[in-house]
Amino acid sequence: MKTEKKEVNAIVLDVLLKGHPDDPRPVFKREPLVQAVGVAQFKLLELVPKTTDIQIHENVYIGDGERDKIERVKRRISYEDLTQTAKLELPYAVERIVKEKESEFVQFFNKSISLSPKLHMLHLLPGIGKKLMWEILEEREKKPFESFAEISQRIKSIPHPEKMIIARVLEELQDPSVKYHLFTSR
Repeated sequence: MKTEKKEVNAIVLDVLLKGHPDDPRPVFKREPLVQAVGVAQFKLLELVPKTTDIQIHENVYIGDGERDKIERVKRRISYEDLTQTAKLELPYAVERIVKEKESEFVQFFNKSISLSPKLHMLHLLPGIGKKLMWEILEEREKKPFESFAEISQRIKSIPHPEKMIIARVLEELQDPSVKYHLFTSR
């Protein structure tokens, strides 16, 4: 489970040069906006840019220090607040983050624990039932996993473990009623 912490970098999902289309104010009073997903905890954010030279899928710094392209973080938003473009780009951004931080997500397979006597963290990944969970637990007892490729090589029923992680992240972002957040923060 993730502990709450501040995002330092974000991947741009959409650039709204004339503000959000649902903003009731006249167009000339709106400020340019950027919708983005945080790299550390997949927080969906609305940012105010310093410049209009920002591209979709660009990684922008939003930490406490001097920012090149972002003036300020305006607010945290929900999946429903995203524009259609941002909703379409979100799976690609999540996939990029998961692949870039592979070792962190592989550690999930090595260190996941039981949440209750009947529920293990591995059960929360789509496609993992009891039999597959026990196979993962037995394999990681022999030797911890080191990469997604090793997981799929040692456990034949999981050809693409990264896709399970991506699907779970998207489910947590899209459904506000999800009880357990493995990779995102509330």
